[in-house]
Amino acid sequence: MKNIVVLVSGGGTNLQALIDAEKNGIIKSGKITAVVSSNPNAYALERAEKNNIATAVIRRKDYEDFKSYDLALTDLLKSLNADLVVLAGFMTILGHEVISAFENKMINIHPALIPSFCGEGFYGLRVHEAALEKGVKLSGATTHFVTEECDAGPIIMQRAVEVKNDDTPETLQRRIMENVEWKILPLSVELFCSGKIRVKDNKTIISD
Repeated sequence: MKNIVVLVSGGGTNLQALIDAEKNGIIKSGKITAVVSSNPNAYALERAEKNNIATAVIRRKDYEDFKSYDLALTDLLKSLNADLVVLAGFMTILGHEVISAFENKMINIHPALIPSFCGEGFYGLRVHEAALEKGVKLSGATTHFVTEECDAGPIIMQRAVEVKNDDTPETLQRRIMENVEWKILPLSVELFCSGKIRVKDNKTIISD
């Protein structure tokens, strides 16, 4: 059974999807043992506490420089015995120390079909605004391992939804969350925890 630590900053809808998936047996090879937030007021912390999951808060502004923050986050995750770290709306930049310490053990979900609408500056509604500006007919979400290059790590899963003529960034965001994000993130976590993901040449090989 793998220890899963989830990093959050806000409402925690993807965290809730993971909690529900664990309860429903979709995630059966791992257990969410802790939730770490960059924001002490994040509703995600309440979601964790309601489900008897340990919580911690680590704020960038409490450290004099980025390196000391990076080291502190790394030490915290190690102290929690994290086998897998899941970014579920974590809005603070990660540094070399933590990323290297958890190489191919840190999963992020991005609300677009990478390599479209990803990289620096593409987060939240901006992703969906860009997709609508471009006039794409399909959008979706991608789970991937975290590397030091933003949104460039090995892709684990992708699924698409249709973009409708009357979509707004908000309606597209909601459709992608409900139909893709909340489904492929738990599935990707279970694939990792059950040892079915292998990384080679920055690509994932997923076994049946």
